[in-house]
Amino acid sequence: MLVLTINSGSTSVKLAAFESSGAPAALRGLRREQVSGRGLEPRAVLRAFLDTLAGSRVTAVAHRVVHGGRHFTAPVIIDAAVQAAIGELSELAPLHNPVALEWIVAARAVFAPEVRQVACFDTAFFADLPRVAAEYALPRAAGVDLGIRRYGFHGLAHAALWRRWCELNPHLAHGGRIISLQLGGGCSAAAVREGRPRDTSMGFSPLEGLVMATRSGDLDPAIVAYLAARRQVAPDKVIEWLNHECGLLGVSGQSSDLRELLAAPRTEAAEFAVELYCYRVTKYIGAYLAVLGGCDGILLSGGVGEHMPQIRERILGTLGWAGVELDRPANEAARGTEACISRAGSPVRVQVIPGDEERLLASAALACARPQPPAAEA
Repeated sequence: MLVLTINSGSTSVKLAAFESSGAPAALRGLRREQVSGRGLEPRAVLRAFLDTLAGSRVTAVAHRVVHGGRHFTAPVIIDAAVQAAIGELSELAPLHNPVALEWIVAARAVFAPEVRQVACFDTAFFADLPRVAAEYALPRAAGVDLGIRRYGFHGLAHAALWRRWCELNPHLAHGGRIISLQLGGGCSAAAVREGRPRDTSMGFSPLEGLVMATRSGDLDPAIVAYLAARRQVAPDKVIEWLNHECGLLGVSGQSSDLRELLAAPRTEAAEFAVELYCYRVTKYIGAYLAVLGGCDGILLSGGVGEHMPQIRERILGTLGWAGVELDRPANEAARGTEACISRAGSPVRVQVIPGDEERLLASAALACARPQPPAAEA
């Protein structure tokens, strides 16, 4: 069985192909490719990728979709109704769902009808957050009745981290207690107990939580109305600004890239942007240690989490009181590779795990595409 995965963004797409004899654990990666640039033509990109697979017959296609709302809490086979629902959810994820929908439409046009198209939702991993972590302090009529709740995002990434952690630590029942950190252009943290998320930093939208490359993260909601009045713009324009012109870029006035902000010579604004970024992550770790009552492991992934030991040191270096004891040589050596960066005997294990959403997507697609046994006769 050959499975294709499509992980789309606003200006790029990650494509991958996996082969399996049927068991998700036996997935074998065949090819991965990232195509970047504005104005990508999905059908042309997909056909070019298929050409590299030498005519292999695709069995299923898995799509990463950021927002599944309250309805989609597990992977689902895409039909006309599912496709329409993903489009309707664009109101909650205007930067992400429309792009995913473009790739779904393209894939359904490129592949034969018998090829199963499967949608995997970033919000699904957090669908069962405890009510106290999922709801805002709003009246029902102005909150959950309107679908306003904390959905959480990056769920595929956090689920992939948890699964790999379980493989590395089989002695911990369902992985024990972990704090997972997805640190890239977008950033999020999650508190997970035995495979079940207890809290996460992103909320109603991916704007809540940590300081990110261009997103502000947590702020007082009154700021939106205040800025709209001061700048004489609509609130939507302020939200757009908070998504694209704030975070590291806005604070530093220089760059959204931590590597550039750490390069010499550093400006005072650049140094403060880095300090604020790291402080916010440390603050969330502290909160999630309280939520979980301690933890067995802290997991790091994403472009920053996997490749930047300086940032990992600044985030975790002051947490000795919580049992986090970094092995500094190991931390310095871990750049894009899986590695334990805590000292031997550290009460909390710190693990760098390269992200692999694609493998999780492929496994989900196989599970949905696998023929079901016929129902027993009455």
